[in-house]
Amino acid sequence: MLERPALLKFDLLNLLRGFGGIYLVNAVVAFLFAASAPVAIILTASEKGGLAETDMASWLFGCFFVNGLISLGFCLAYRQPLVFFWTIPGTVLVGQALDHLSFTQVIGAYYATGALMFILGLSGWIRKCMSRLPMPIVMAMVAGVFLQFGLNLIFAVRDGVMIAAPMTAVFLLLSALPKFARISPPLIGALIAGIVAITLLGEFELREPVAFTLAKPNLYVPEFSWAAMVELVLPLAITVLAAQNAQGFVILEAAGYKPPVNAVTAACGLGSLIAASVGAVSTCLTGPVNAIISSAGDKDKHYAAGVMVSLLALLFGIFSPVFTRFMLATPKVFIATLAGLALLRVLERAFVVSFNGAFTLGAAVTFLVTVANVPIFSIGAPFWAVLIGLAVSWALERNDFKKLTVE
Repeated sequence: MLERPALLKFDLLNLLRGFGGIYLVNAVVAFLFAASAPVAIILTASEKGGLAETDMASWLFGCFFVNGLISLGFCLAYRQPLVFFWTIPGTVLVGQALDHLSFTQVIGAYYATGALMFILGLSGWIRKCMSRLPMPIVMAMVAGVFLQFGLNLIFAVRDGVMIAAPMTAVFLLLSALPKFARISPPLIGALIAGIVAITLLGEFELREPVAFTLAKPNLYVPEFSWAAMVELVLPLAITVLAAQNAQGFVILEAAGYKPPVNAVTAACGLGSLIAASVGAVSTCLTGPVNAIISSAGDKDKHYAAGVMVSLLALLFGIFSPVFTRFMLATPKVFIATLAGLALLRVLERAFVVSFNGAFTLGAAVTFLVTVANVPIFSIGAPFWAVLIGLAVSWALERNDFKKLTVE
């Protein structure tokens, strides 16, 4: 059931021609997007779970190095901008779960999620499964999980106005000026504004001197806990397949590509299994990065930008301990602001999908249960939120399910 790559000969000269101009600019911007706010979200989740700096560095190694290898292989094999990174909604879910689950239990759930996605990819069932899942209820769970990051953005402006306010102002200004946003995307502008503010205020505090050492990822022995399996496996798989991969497929199709859906799904499963060994959250096809590198230039050279992003990811992964220490030296309000701004549009989109049509009552209940964040039988709220939301819709919004079946 896996889509075979086009039988194209490897053309080194054509690839090298794409290593410059707009393709280089787009590759650098796309990589900076992945290496800024999404990394801040990982650090926020890690600190919430009380993980050590070495655990964070290992997590980042898996996210960048493992996914960089997969991206490199897919970009070269399919001649498409197929860049893989990690699920951001899944990272937020993990941050919540680490309140009451051990890291090894979470890693056990990573393995189960990876196996599930790998089987779905090989079977070719992925399109049928996704068509039967009410997206408003899924996105209401995502909105509930992300809400705290939006609130943390407000609290960051309150507690660290000299850092958070300039970052937010630059983000809003660039968002309002599309011409300038093409040169410097809003998140990159916010990142630069934050670095300038931290430098001027002298709030960069290294805990220990930085040594430019190579990554030494930890190898973890997973613990397979029923509580972790029930709480995380299905929500993680849903965030990868429905919230992340689906977005990536739509973006690539809009750019004129025919992405290999089954092969990508299987790769996400295999990548998740490998990344889990070093403590990294599940692999997904990234939407924003692929959107950036396929936004301009010759379609035949977009894959070259994907190759450049992959190489930068490999480099970041190799030096993940250095980048981890630098990020941890920044004030917490910087991380909170960057993460909040990164998820602002995602939060908006989640609300729009949840409450703009069918399944609105089920979505409302799902959102409230998620925000309440009350675990039942040691299983976190996001799982119960989806389950309860589906039950409410099944009881009171039966016609919406009939329309979903017809479609």
